[in-house]
Amino acid sequence: MASSLENKRISPENAEAAHLLRQVFDQALKAVDPLLAVPPFLPPEPAGRTVVVGAGKAAARMAEAVERHWQGPLSGTVVTRYGHGADCRKIKVIEAGHPVPDSAGALAAEEILSAVQGLGKDDLVLCLMSGGGSALLTRPAAGISLEEKRAINRALLNSGAPIQEMNCVRRHLSAIKGGGLLAACGAARVVTLVISDVPGDDPAVVASGPTVPDDTTPADALAILKRYRIEPPASVLAHLTANTESRRPKPAPGTVHVIATAQQALEAAADAARTLGITPLILSDRMEGEAREVGKVHAAIALQIRNHAQPVAAPALILSGGETTVTVHNSAGRGGRNQEFLLSLAIALDGADGIHALACDTDGIDGSEEVAGAMLHPETLAMARMAGLDPKQQLAMNDAYTLFAATDTLIETGPTRTNVNDLRALLVL
Repeated sequence: MASSLENKRISPENAEAAHLLRQVFDQALKAVDPLLAVPPFLPPEPAGRTVVVGAGKAAARMAEAVERHWQGPLSGTVVTRYGHGADCRKIKVIEAGHPVPDSAGALAAEEILSAVQGLGKDDLVLCLMSGGGSALLTRPAAGISLEEKRAINRALLNSGAPIQEMNCVRRHLSAIKGGGLLAACGAARVVTLVISDVPGDDPAVVASGPTVPDDTTPADALAILKRYRIEPPASVLAHLTANTESRRPKPAPGTVHVIATAQQALEAAADAARTLGITPLILSDRMEGEAREVGKVHAAIALQIRNHAQPVAAPALILSGGETTVTVHNSAGRGGRNQEFLLSLAIALDGADGIHALACDTDGIDGSEEVAGAMLHPETLAMARMAGLDPKQQLAMNDAYTLFAATDTLIETGPTRTNVNDLRALLVL
């Protein structure tokens, strides 16, 4: 899993920095691998049936972990993003569209609901949830079409809304999210294992909480659509205004374990830095806000370390996790929030010596591009200008991908089959 930069002729300093940053990132990924995270939280086998269901970019890998360690019979279905499947023999893996829902996700939702029908108190439903499940597990509420839900989803993705608000709307337009799947499980015991990709690690937000009762109202969802000036189709408006204060009836809560988080990834990255003689500085596991603004803040901290040895002295590694957002001004632009963060960071640093950075999504997909993110070096902007690109213009056009592609600094990992959202690492030498 090497970045294209590492395969090019680059300066020894840049090559060493790139190698170090990749070591740190790879250690972070290992710490949140479902094959390690799932087994300690598996419940005792029931007297009756065991049915495994789940959704998210890590769902197939989580199902694989269950199959490796479960001694008794089991069956079930999970849905994951195209290309993120795993080698499962007892649990069916369906691949579907992300970040915009598609018909495969709708069919997966029907199969999952069917799998939990008719279960009794001696049966167990083991639910495997991870980031991406909101788009992958699709069953629109009555009266709303899949295409209408897709349209709302696209508008939310482009709006700059944080994931908590996006998933509030998604829950109220769904018949399976916000505790809908929990209700469908009837008298069966429900145990949910969650790999969190959301700031704060609230299991009701991860994958929009199919097995977690919802505390928000349709009025909350309407307010979010209004805040971001999203005009809902008539059917969506009718659904949300039918009774704006009502909450979905709450079934008895099941057992929920959050088994892998951004904080665990950051601590593993920090440990990797220490073994290399570098002082780690973890800023936060729940960084939010516009990616370009977060980039400016990280640049200021890196420069304070380089120029004043505060709050720590170099060599240092600044780390942060969480989920930034991008308000899309140019729909033709390419690049996810990590690339936008890095480009803003680069512009703020303006080629400052001795500062290198990596920003990647831990699922291996940054936005809609098939790259995890990118790498930044002091020469990156100069290389971009030599290629005929104006960094500030690329940022204004939401087109960071073109710049990092031109400088051979994109990072390709392929699907990692885990997902604790973004990891940003700035190396100050």
